[in-house]
Amino acid sequence: MSQAGPTRKLICSIHDVGPRFEREVDILAELFDKALGAARFAMLVVPDHWGEAKLSAAPDYRRRLRAWSDAGVEMFVHGWFHRDTAEHSGLAKLKAERMTAGEGEFLGLSREEALRRMRDGKALIEDAIGREAAGFVAPAWLYGEGAHAALGEAGFALAEDHFRVWKPKTGKVLSRGPVVTWASRSVPRQWSSRAFARIARPLLAPLPVVRLAVHPGDTSVDTLMNSISGTLAGFAANRKACRYADLVPDD
Repeated sequence: MSQAGPTRKLICSIHDVGPRFEREVDILAELFDKALGAARFAMLVVPDHWGEAKLSAAPDYRRRLRAWSDAGVEMFVHGWFHRDTAEHSGLAKLKAERMTAGEGEFLGLSREEALRRMRDGKALIEDAIGREAAGFVAPAWLYGEGAHAALGEAGFALAEDHFRVWKPKTGKVLSRGPVVTWASRSVPRQWSSRAFARIARPLLAPLPVVRLAVHPGDTSVDTLMNSISGTLAGFAANRKACRYADLVPDD
């Protein structure tokens, strides 16, 4: 009798979590709970979204984060402001203009400034949840040289970008493959993200790990939410909902 192969994993995350998008995050968390089982997903928390939603001044929301974390939701630090105020040139300028709408906060930061924001965000979120943060994910998954250099010093167990999950201390890659995500900021982007989601199941079927990420803005577009629900159900039907921590080998 042949042995079964390794379990294929599905890892899901909600981006831009914080008091600015409380209602939208609740909608997405409920969707994940129903599709994956309670608290089998990650939240990417922004300490002060665009300088307008300070987690430090929101005790009720910090208590909610702790309750989610106690239930098993992984909490990642997701930048600090989530807003990019740097001047870019070359490839970085192209990424800033094409891959996000002014939200690639860590694309142009120096090592020193990136490290300061990482450490401050880590301290704030860990104080809120009462345990170590699961890792760091830069806004829009965009990292400049300074951010990459800072990651090795900031003390995070995990980091991710569009195409991989890795251990910052060693650089060891734990998973490869594109994130399945959706874009709500324009009709063409909505269409293209839905189109990719439609082909993602057969296209990514050979991968041992598939990552799926949603954003608060997705909840404002019915066609996106329909696409998310269908894609989520399709992947969950033949993959095990896992945590990012499950990618780390026992060694």
